[in-house]
Amino acid sequence: MSGSQARLNAITAVNNFRATEKPLNFMEEKPTDLFGCNVFSDKVMKERLPKNVYKTLKRTMDKGEQMDPSIAETVANAMKDWAVSKGATHYTHVFYPLTGMTAEKHDGFLTPDGKGGAIAEFSGKLLIQGEPDASSFPSGGLRSTFEARGYTAWDVTNPAYIRENPNGTTLCIPTAFVSWTGEALDKKTPLLRSQQALNTQAQRVLKFFGKASDERVQSYAGPEQEYFLVDRNFVLNRPDLQLAGRTLFGAPSAKGQEMEDHYFGAIPPRVLSFMMEVERELYKLGVPVKTRHNEVAPGQFEIAPIYENSNLATDHNQMVMTTLKEVALRYGMVCLLHEKPFAGINGSGKHVNYSIGNASLGSLFDPGDTPHENMQFLVFCAAAIRAVHKYGPLLRATVASASNDHRLGANEAPPAIMSVYLGEQLADIFEQLKKGCAKSCKVKDELRVGVDTLPPLPMDAGDRNRTSPFAFTGNRFEFRAVGSNMSIAGPQVALNSMMAESLDYIATELDKCVKADLSNLNECVSKLLQDIVKKHEAVIFNGDGYSEAWHKEAVEKRGLANMRTTPEALPVLTSKEVVDLFTKYNVFSKRELESRQSIYLEQYVKTIMTEAQLVIKMSRTMIFPGAVRYQSQLAETCANLRAIGKDCVMVSLDDLTDKLRGMQKAANELEALLGHSSDDVLEEAKYMCNTVLPKMLEVRSFADALEGVVADDLWNLPSYQEMLFIK
Repeated sequence: MSGSQARLNAITAVNNFRATEKPLNFMEEKPTDLFGCNVFSDKVMKERLPKNVYKTLKRTMDKGEQMDPSIAETVANAMKDWAVSKGATHYTHVFYPLTGMTAEKHDGFLTPDGKGGAIAEFSGKLLIQGEPDASSFPSGGLRSTFEARGYTAWDVTNPAYIRENPNGTTLCIPTAFVSWTGEALDKKTPLLRSQQALNTQAQRVLKFFGKASDERVQSYAGPEQEYFLVDRNFVLNRPDLQLAGRTLFGAPSAKGQEMEDHYFGAIPPRVLSFMMEVERELYKLGVPVKTRHNEVAPGQFEIAPIYENSNLATDHNQMVMTTLKEVALRYGMVCLLHEKPFAGINGSGKHVNYSIGNASLGSLFDPGDTPHENMQFLVFCAAAIRAVHKYGPLLRATVASASNDHRLGANEAPPAIMSVYLGEQLADIFEQLKKGCAKSCKVKDELRVGVDTLPPLPMDAGDRNRTSPFAFTGNRFEFRAVGSNMSIAGPQVALNSMMAESLDYIATELDKCVKADLSNLNECVSKLLQDIVKKHEAVIFNGDGYSEAWHKEAVEKRGLANMRTTPEALPVLTSKEVVDLFTKYNVFSKRELESRQSIYLEQYVKTIMTEAQLVIKMSRTMIFPGAVRYQSQLAETCANLRAIGKDCVMVSLDDLTDKLRGMQKAANELEALLGHSSDDVLEEAKYMCNTVLPKMLEVRSFADALEGVVADDLWNLPSYQEMLFIK
């Protein structure tokens, strides 16, 4: 393989790669012994806390009771002693600001004792509250630059844990992050608020079925995390991957994913070693990772956990993303979490498996063996259908970003139209309910494959639909539109709040109908379900979500929104219906919603601006010079031919010159467009979307065409073929 010296050096480095650490001794510790060893878990608390303190803390954790501040000092001392026994010298309050990233500030346990020595100290006050600088994080107008005070508040419902580093360990305390005025500046606080709202309304409904209890109903999540791995040597030669997380240039490889040979294929040894170490690190943190495999695109992989309480699942997913990035570097690779790092092949999503319930009830979306007779299940399922129909645009807005826009609606992701897939069995039941009542359901069958030595396989009552953004998958719904780089908190806040509103509606309607006489409950439920299906069936769709026919039908006949871009979607956050929803259940104030809309629009503008500046610089300083050198070689060859009396019809030279001129002209025009500015961030976002992005693609189209004709040894950028297939 030929190429520029930088690319050849990178390929040589890949071939000669050796891991920076010795191979793990996988026989040393059993996974069961390793799991949760760095977590201040229930077992650790029970061992280290006095019984009365442990019971008080558990009531807060399990039942959502107000925490008794008097126990904080005891818990802090136990937590500190445990952490120090694990080698910790510092602690940090971990929180999730509106950057979407994880934030932390480390403080030491050691305090001088005045006698030339030091003691390890950690008080209840320090455990409960920290104070990072609120003005240095996005606030969307909630805080002025000169108003710096912000607080982190201990999230007692999620356990503290130890993060290891080759040079020591740190105690990490999950916290919420709020302003001095009490407004949420993070992802966690609204999620906890939405959990409270969901529990309140779910308990009202469960009361009709005799199931209400003091055990909280909560949402559960299991995010399937997709990602790409690229050798670090290639990334260092790609400014776009370093700064934007995606390739702004790159001609397609001769082979992509069309052979369908990567999906579930044998995992490359270097990648498998990386995966195993990732899992080992996550086991220590109590993250219940379950699945690993090759994904559809070359160089793409997936890690998936067992689903758990959504607040904990959200924190764990942040740990997963951090761990993937850290461990990749040990193996000489870079983990790309951008939704679309490579054009022309599948991007990465984060399918979020969503359910509600508790330990006693299990999943309230579990249909059982006879779903047509399971009135409780049908009520909760109908609530989900109603919620998505009423608040589909909000659900779309929660996954809106510059990076996810490249993926939504493409052939590997659900469309921007929010619809619900139920499968054949449930679709048939709800169709019966629309007509009055459901009397039967399609039963599961056995699949026989015609080989005597293979056992009969139990069949599900319906197939799966990979094109649906919100699909029922047995005992939960799978929200597939979430981007791989996103926190899963936002979508869950919306889902919890939407479900709370629907359950509130259902409980209120049943109250009116039943009127304290449960003897007519079945009749009231049947009537309510029939009404919901008739009003909200437009959102149910079991067909091909990618087809043009569906897009036309969804918008023109069913009245569903199709917001293809972030600037179209984000204004929904401050629409009257959404403001009313969140304020009614105290999840967001109007100011908090306005702040988020402003922050996310500003992030969109900054993302496109960064990419546009990279496009200009890379086209001029990396692509243009190599192409001009090749142009000079062709011109010299033509001159030499003419000098010896040979005709020179240099079509290649003319073609190359046209492409160079086109790229220069488009880059100059792009640069001129960046001079635009507006005080209205929404208008600026629309300008970036509708004017700047198309011009960036125009520059790319010329550059990618040049990659196909310029001599390989003069092309500086690592190619798609190299990045995707050399592992």
